[in-house]
Amino acid sequence: MTRREAREAAFALIYEREFRKDDTPEKIYEDALKIRELENNVYVRNAFFGVSEKIAEIDAKIAGASEGWHVERMSRVTISIMRLCVYELFYEKTIPINVSLNEAVELAKKYDTDEAPAFVNGVLNRISKDPEIVKILYPQKKKS
Repeated sequence: MTRREAREAAFALIYEREFRKDDTPEKIYEDALKIRELENNVYVRNAFFGVSEKIAEIDAKIAGASEGWHVERMSRVTISIMRLCVYELFYEKTIPINVSLNEAVELAKKYDTDEAPAFVNGVLNRISKDPEIVKILYPQKKKS
């Protein structure tokens, strides 16, 4: 499975979770492995469970950067794409920021409305300038 395929699989699970609020992330993941024959991929697993675990923090970052849009008003596709990207930005330090941002926009182009890519890009670009991201990219050297 390529990284792009893995990212799409993680997005699909995050999106599916929006419709299965009564099921645990574990049940959703197990069902995907069995029913859809999802490959048990480390990135997919980490991203899906990471978003599930950190959803409140992730949604707060999205809400703070979306200027006038409440997370609850965003389409399920849009919010799922942005949750995955924000997870990558803050918790997957091996993925370059520009790759995460570009892949989110590509997912929006493929799965969302015509207006979504610009919206996703704008919100995620604001989030990428968060001081926490800057600290991750440019950690302060300890003085000896």
